[in-house]
Amino acid sequence: MKLTVKPLKQKDAGRGLAAIDRQAADELGLTGGDFIRIEGKEGTAIARVWPGYPEDDGSGVVRIDGRLRQQANVGIDDKVSVEKADVKPAEEVVIALPQNLRISGNVGPHIRDKLSGQPVTKGQSVQIPFGFGFMASQSQSVPLKIAKTKPSGTVVINDSTDVQISEKPAEQIRGAPSGATGDGPDVTYEDIGGLEGELEQVREMIELPMRHPELFKRLGIEPPKGVLLHGPPGTGKTLIAKAVANEIDASFHTISGPEIMSKYYGESEEQLRDIFEEATENAPAIVFMDELDSIAAKREEAGGDVERRVVAQLLSLMDGLEERGQVVVIGATNRIDAIDPALRRGGRFDREIEIGVPDREGRKEIMQVHTRNMPLADSVNLDEYADSTHGFVGADLESLAKEGAMNALRRIRPEIDLEADEIDADVLDALQVTDDDFKEAMKGIEPSALREVFVEVPNVTWEDVGGLEGTKKRLRETIQWPLDYPEVFQAMDMDAAKGVLMYGPPGTGKTLLAKAVANESESNFISVKGPELLNKFVGESEKGVREIFKKARQNAPTVIFFDEIDAIATERGRNSGDSGVSERVVSQLLTELDGLEALEDVVVIATTNRPDLIDSALLRPGRLDRHVHVPVPDEEARRKIFEVHTRNKPLADDVDLEKLARRTEGYVGADIEALAREAAMNASREFIESVSPEDIEGGVGNVRITMDHFEDALDEVVASVTEETKQRYEEIEERFKKSEVQKEGEEAIGRTFQ
Repeated sequence: MKLTVKPLKQKDAGRGLAAIDRQAADELGLTGGDFIRIEGKEGTAIARVWPGYPEDDGSGVVRIDGRLRQQANVGIDDKVSVEKADVKPAEEVVIALPQNLRISGNVGPHIRDKLSGQPVTKGQSVQIPFGFGFMASQSQSVPLKIAKTKPSGTVVINDSTDVQISEKPAEQIRGAPSGATGDGPDVTYEDIGGLEGELEQVREMIELPMRHPELFKRLGIEPPKGVLLHGPPGTGKTLIAKAVANEIDASFHTISGPEIMSKYYGESEEQLRDIFEEATENAPAIVFMDELDSIAAKREEAGGDVERRVVAQLLSLMDGLEERGQVVVIGATNRIDAIDPALRRGGRFDREIEIGVPDREGRKEIMQVHTRNMPLADSVNLDEYADSTHGFVGADLESLAKEGAMNALRRIRPEIDLEADEIDADVLDALQVTDDDFKEAMKGIEPSALREVFVEVPNVTWEDVGGLEGTKKRLRETIQWPLDYPEVFQAMDMDAAKGVLMYGPPGTGKTLLAKAVANESESNFISVKGPELLNKFVGESEKGVREIFKKARQNAPTVIFFDEIDAIATERGRNSGDSGVSERVVSQLLTELDGLEALEDVVVIATTNRPDLIDSALLRPGRLDRHVHVPVPDEEARRKIFEVHTRNKPLADDVDLEKLARRTEGYVGADIEALAREAAMNASREFIESVSPEDIEGGVGNVRITMDHFEDALDEVVASVTEETKQRYEEIEERFKKSEVQKEGEEAIGRTFQ
């Protein structure tokens, strides 16, 4: 039967599996565990049948990984003929280990377990995960060679197979018959997680023209000449270029920016010309330029003459008078705006593809790739890590997997004799990476996409915020609902609110609410302290605002939290003493919040205790359109705040929180926290002064905070909000409400006239 080749899912790669469309499997009479022969144009591969994925039903596809594709000598979307293969069970297999792998003891059973169910042929290379760090290459899996099989031909290893270790190292074993070596490319499409759409675009631009130039001739168009990959560092730009080069069997030429720069006149350009000439001679070829911004910066900004000439040479090589044939250029950069605009046009870099920060599903796929060869314990749940790694790019997740593995290694290091030349096979067998190893690794890794602005999401939940039920409800509606129920907003043709301004007297819990929102909405969290944006150099403060919003867009969904926004967003036209910097910052904020560029999945929360100072343009709908008053708590709210702050304190039976709530009129959340702390301090002081130092440890369990301690604390801690202050904020709330009612009224009048 003829089937179309597609890539295998990341988690199943490297195991010699072929996932066949279920209808085709039924026609061929195949069930899971059977073996099939896959014949390409010039090669054959044997694979074990794996149940097909539901989305492939009836599509006539066979999904195999890069190693099997290379054995069968086929590419993705090629047709192969598939038939059932009769593979005998192996009685005996002799395996050769690499020279630099030193393991003592009987390693045969370990290899048999890892290769169980896999078809092997004499001379074939197979990759096996062997623990970590025991090889010079530090790679996750070890290439072994099949030295001999009994019976001969392709056999399958099972539980009764006798696995022997060859005395000759793998390097001295002769290769397998043509098409069955299995050495495999270094990077295949299955090694790239979370970039399905981007990879498809790159393949369409590069693979199609090289494989089927006749399609483009028929259409009467020139195939694309260049692809520019851009995005934050560590997202997989170089990896995509490597995978494409490996998969399409093109010659691969790399240009590393700084390497070609020379102090001698004309030498840099000559090196560029040489690389393109070599690529043309070995066509089809890919020329890959990593860190393109280092050699192709904007000419008007380039400091030296060499840089300008290099850019000019690159322009003429990519789209000059000479034809360059089947040579595709891939550029990668994380500073796309620094590149000369002449390079960014059709005929040079035809397509710009953003390789962004992965979403939850992408992060799960990347974790599956990096833990594919790890002996994971049953307690490890990759979904959990996919949920909790906001802002992590592929490189960070790779570090997380590596660090988790290193923690497992540190655990068993006492059992390893580091002086010995060889490591005991039993120790390797016992090696497992547990959930605790990953949790420990998480502590030391910061998401690189948010490095400059990253804030650990606070561990504050709604339960830690006493009272303020109305405020919490409005925040939930504004921030959580658009992220949790996007389909409702879509059905109602309604945009999510852009921003929330929380205002109220100091100490009422505005920052605490922002922390709870960040935690509950499971978003990335960028915290900006107002005054730190201001800079004495012209343009730097505005640049800071731009950078924050740029980072937020790249890592959406994001909550940007401006604490004390009145420091940077005061009414324009008032301040003459700061050389106009605050006015420019306000203007920049206004355009970021509601300018030409749309803010997708980015919400701004701002807090202030001086809403009267804030520029009125910021407070209109479409910018900070929700104004939430965080009031001085009433008696019921004060009782709840007392409950929060005394939750884990050893209270005596006579402590009456209702009575305390009644007696603390005018106290805000911060005052009540101070009151509870002072009462606890009074109880501690009384206890420490009444016993000798030796008895402290034994008697500390009997200490209780009594009502008298709270009475003394009430004399010490006074209310921080006066009646006048409270009234002033209520007046501001009335003013905001009036302006909102007025706006609604004006809109209603406008609709009537229409």
